[in-house]
Amino acid sequence: MAAPAEMTTRDISGKYMMNKSLSDDSDEILRLQGVSWMTRKAIAYATLYLSVNHYKDDSGVEHIDVDQTLTGGVKGTNEYRTLDWTERSSEDYVFGPVLGKSRRVSLSGVEREWLKKDWLDDSFEDGAIIFTRANSDTPKSGKTWSTEQARPGGEVIEIRLVYDYQGPL
Repeated sequence: MAAPAEMTTRDISGKYMMNKSLSDDSDEILRLQGVSWMTRKAIAYATLYLSVNHYKDDSGVEHIDVDQTLTGGVKGTNEYRTLDWTERSSEDYVFGPVLGKSRRVSLSGVEREWLKKDWLDDSFEDGAIIFTRANSDTPKSGKTWSTEQARPGGEVIEIRLVYDYQGPL
């Protein structure tokens, strides 16, 4: 199902399903983030569903809350992003302790060239895209990794994950 014509990057609320045929394999990136072989194989066989709630709080600050569910109703991780570029800590049962921050940014504010590619014109309705940077909380986890999403220190792996819009929440 295509997203409704009135949907913009100012409100991406809805239900989504990962499109495995258009997405890249995530096994290697999960391995580098310290995810066990068994968990990676379970993720590879499952389909990931997202419920996204995009809103502004009473202060006008943008939030994107993402609840993940795997095939069969298995609860996945939850991501709660506040688009104010303030680093926040969270505990993820797959990735462990994580530090992350999000904001809107123009493409010129994105450092990695591969994140600047293949955008649709309507992604820039307001001249900016949603950008997230997350990394391991190394002192707590003993692991070192980082990720940048437009939606690392060490080895850089470029993957694309594609989600199909399934309808409103």
